[in-house]
Amino acid sequence: MKTHTRQSPRQEAKAERNLYQAILTLRTVDECRAFFRDLCTPAELQAMSDRWAVVEWLERGLPYREIHKQTGVSVTTITRVARYVGAGNGGYDIAARRMANGKSASVVGR
Repeated sequence: MKTHTRQSPRQEAKAERNLYQAILTLRTVDECRAFFRDLCTPAELQAMSDRWAVVEWLERGLPYREIHKQTGVSVTTITRVARYVGAGNGGYDIAARRMANGKSASVVGR
């Protein structure tokens, strides 16, 4: 088993911020796809894609069981996403609103 040396909270915060800065440099869907395919495992990408798909269904007001039926995502994951949509950090809402308004990064950067 691989041993992981724990970083200080300050180092962790810097590493996290650097990750977000790297993501902000990406300009197209293809660049994002390449970056995330390098960064994440296929299972991690699938989990994130599933969660994002759930946001769309939740915004339509569908019951959790119907979302599960349509997506195959577990009711536990749907519940978790719904909790963050309603009382998270606002990230889902920002992205969903901008996508609805056609303001993705590639559009804004033009």
